[in-house]
Amino acid sequence: MEKIILIAEEACSRLDVFLSENLQGYTRSAVKKLIENGAVSVNGKKGKASQEVKVGNSVIAEIPDPITYEVKPENIPLDIIYEDDDIAVINKAQGMTVHMGNGNYEGTLVNALLYHLKSLSGINGVIRPGIVHRIDKDTSGLLVVAKNDAAHLSLSKQIAEKSCKRQYIALLEGNLKEDSGNVTTYIGRCPTDRIKMAVVPPEKGKIAITDFAVAERYSGYTLCRFYLQTGRTHQIRVHAKHLKHPVVGDPVYGVAKQKFPLNGQLLHAEKLTLTHPKTGEVMEFYADIPQYFKNVLSKLKRV
Repeated sequence: MEKIILIAEEACSRLDVFLSENLQGYTRSAVKKLIENGAVSVNGKKGKASQEVKVGNSVIAEIPDPITYEVKPENIPLDIIYEDDDIAVINKAQGMTVHMGNGNYEGTLVNALLYHLKSLSGINGVIRPGIVHRIDKDTSGLLVVAKNDAAHLSLSKQIAEKSCKRQYIALLEGNLKEDSGNVTTYIGRCPTDRIKMAVVPPEKGKIAITDFAVAERYSGYTLCRFYLQTGRTHQIRVHAKHLKHPVVGDPVYGVAKQKFPLNGQLLHAEKLTLTHPKTGEVMEFYADIPQYFKNVLSKLKRV
């Protein structure tokens, strides 16, 4: 562990701002994690992100030793629906985490990709090779993987510029009144449960925009398509809850008592449209909903 001692030569309104300006290589978000973990003290007392730093204050940051990770290839079955020298499109199964983190070191999509594909982009480092965008562990469906850095940069730019289109389908609790609409909110960490995301005031989160359209109506349920304009963590699930019609089977944002025996939310990334990084061809991919999703729909009565 490295201990860095800083003596404030100028006053600063916030400790996290002071550290992000004085700790080389640390972003403000990384600094906040240090503070939250109790690794920062001011004049011998545990620091808070929002506290003022006065001239002459002694600020000590205890920097943990870097952790070296090794991601091993694993022979895990993958539904690769398209592959060439630059990209691969995967139909991810429900229950598979995209990359290691939060205690997941094996059985991830990255472990499987390292086994099945000969090359992956290195832009996101050894933990997330090839990963351009993610979908939740218990959400199924399509995501594109970059096999080299040029493809990664192109795909990332398409997502940022919203030219890469992502379409989802979900079964919602209850009946939506509108046939179509738009949800625009700000999403950030839930103030009462840091594991969850939530709709928050603008200064507490990032803008999240989702369009939706009803695909089918059932007695007590609505099959709905969602079109992402932004890609915030848990965006569709949070917006569905915000509409007061959470996704069926959602263990985090759904109703307390679930009617169907499910292993996660009935949310599926069914369609992906992108421009090929090398050829410039507009490509469209589709993956049908999984059988367990179909089984639930077969038990419902159309209205």
